Amino acid sequence: MKRNNVLKDFYLLWSTQSLSQLGSAMTSFALTLWLYEKTGSALSTAALTICTYAPYVLMSIFAGAITDKFDKKKTMLVCDALAAVSTVLVLVLYKTDLLRVWHLYAINAVSGLMNTVQSPASEVANTLIVPKEYYQKTSGMQSLSRSLISIGNPLLAAALYGLAGLDAVIVVDLATFSVAFITLLFFIRIPKVEAGKGQEEAVLKLAKEGLQFLKQNPLILHVIMFMSGVNLISSAFNATLPALVIPRAGNSVLGVVSSCSGIAMAFGSLIVTVMRKPKDRVRVIYLTMLVALGTENFVLAFTRNPILWCLAQIIGWILVPVMGANQNVIMRNSIPVELQGRVYACRNTLQFFTIPIGLALGGFMVDEICEPFMARQATGVAAGAAQGSASGWSTFLPLFSAPVKEPGRH
Repeated sequence: MKRNNVLKDFYLLWSTQSLSQLGSAMTSFALTLWLYEKTGSALSTAALTICTYAPYVLMSIFAGAITDKFDKKKTMLVCDALAAVSTVLVLVLYKTDLLRVWHLYAINAVSGLMNTVQSPASEVANTLIVPKEYYQKTSGMQSLSRSLISIGNPLLAAALYGLAGLDAVIVVDLATFSVAFITLLFFIRIPKVEAGKGQEEAVLKLAKEGLQFLKQNPLILHVIMFMSGVNLISSAFNATLPALVIPRAGNSVLGVVSSCSGIAMAFGSLIVTVMRKPKDRVRVIYLTMLVALGTENFVLAFTRNPILWCLAQIIGWILVPVMGANQNVIMRNSIPVELQGRVYACRNTLQFFTIPIGLALGGFMVDEICEPFMARQATGVAAGAAQGSASGWSTFLPLFSAPVKEPGRH
């Protein structure tokens, strides 16, 4: 009972914010489906996420300094409210038949900017309401909720989008936001951080202090830069997944395949909540990512079977929560709480700046290089077979090459 009382604010914040994140993820997935139906382009759908991450990467350093200067609860409430306004705008434009692709890019950029400020505030808020001895446990619970969101949002969004349309998905998103906003406003108490010597200084100087802290702590910096490389590869994969699955199997299969990553992360999160403290957290981070990236992408590259797609997702994501929890504990134990906002923000810039690069690279490769090349190869194989000159290679090649869209599969 005492433990529950100690973590009461965390449980409330974690559960309601997770519910809101589920609604937001459903809207994001539904918008991806809507945009792919309109454009048929991997790069166009990847641009949605690029527009979200661009302000996140460019402004994070300054946003963290802002977070350290102001009340964490008020910062989270303002950012959530402004993000909700942008979602309402999408709904209004859609219902009036005025929604265009560029609207989504602009609105996603605004939402990304709000998340840029809200994210470090949320990280610090969790540090303030969770006792140090529960860091690993609560990190595992946060990974579990992210996993469940990854499982549920593609399935729920695809089903609701197919049955009732984009507007129904957005209404669910706004309802979950209302629950989280009211709970944070009236029922959660987040302690204030006593003003340190730097909190009244200029934002630019505070941002510089975050970078200086990382420079003076190379262990944290090296882990962050390693993860930026991981994000480059994984974001390029995320850009190609809809183009791989939708033309061959449809929206529903994309939902199932995407959910498998969440299922894997759910199991990985359970591992985190019960695992013993590792002797070397950095080694755990490196090894888990080596296993994930060394298997998933190769399996996906050489098969068209949805079952194997799902298996690849599970292999690639089951150890991600283990990695995330260990990075979280390293940072929380190493960074003074009065510096956490600006240091987490610097982390966001350095660790996530490769995501828009990877998304753009992956989308460009699919649209402009890989699919045209594979289509030409498949056409050449078909022509050779018609002339009766097929060789062993021309019989084998169709297993790995396909036209951009297969007949009868939309």
